Amino acid sequence: MPIDPAPPNAVSRFLRFIRFSHTIFALPFALGALLVAADGRPTVRTLVLVLVCMVLARTAAMLFNRLSDWALDQKNPRTATRHLLLAKPVAWTLLALSSAAFLVASAAINRMTALLAPAALAIIFFYSLTKRFTSATHFFLGLALAAAPAGAWIAQTGRLHLPPLVLGAGVICWVAGFDLIYATQDADFDRREGLHSLVVRLGISGSLRLAQWLHLLMFAALITFGFTAKLGIIYYSAMPFIAGALIYEHRSARKLDLAGINRAFFQSNAFVSALFIVAVAADRWL
Repeated sequence: MPIDPAPPNAVSRFLRFIRFSHTIFALPFALGALLVAADGRPTVRTLVLVLVCMVLARTAAMLFNRLSDWALDQKNPRTATRHLLLAKPVAWTLLALSSAAFLVASAAINRMTALLAPAALAIIFFYSLTKRFTSATHFFLGLALAAAPAGAWIAQTGRLHLPPLVLGAGVICWVAGFDLIYATQDADFDRREGLHSLVVRLGISGSLRLAQWLHLLMFAALITFGFTAKLGIIYYSAMPFIAGALIYEHRSARKLDLAGINRAFFQSNAFVSALFIVAVAADRWL
């Protein structure tokens, strides 16, 4: 297998190491919750702090994930060269800095976000350890990303209400579904290493069926979120397009080739999250 050369630029290597482009998955759901909580008009200060917290939390989570899986990743052909992107001591240093910065930024929002910030870090770090004792890892990843809309809502209101909980449940199902699709690439490796793997337990076809059911639940949660958040026709008009993207994702995944899985994972889900925030913003602003 040819080795994908590391980018010569240190910043580019770091961004690839933490898969910064995948920030687009969780961020729109946090912003959508913030817009609803603020009735479309969050202050610039709150918006900036939420964005900063999102980026810092995800950066810390990805660094912790890479460090906890450092030796395991080198055995997996799909991730064998990942450790070449960043030296381990540098990764530990950046993890400490990003975690500390997240706690400071959270404390700058309000008292509730300050109190909950350590728990948020614990949740997003815990995901990386779950594969060692449970096959429900995909749902813990969903929980980690579901903390984003809840955190954004609390940043605006100082408390938690039903809409972000409904949206968070949808995010859990959405993330668990697409992570199951992505995990089919590692079925042989997980079996060989004796890892707790839902794909190994259910088989690839069973995993893809479960992913379909999870995405159906996610779609139902988006509809329910619209009701609980009192969104209107503009928001609901986007739902058929989100459904179409999810259907396309599963049709691509059934091909079981690397290109199809990556296309299902990134393109379809980026479209879903981007369309969600556009629909929420348009509904609140127009």
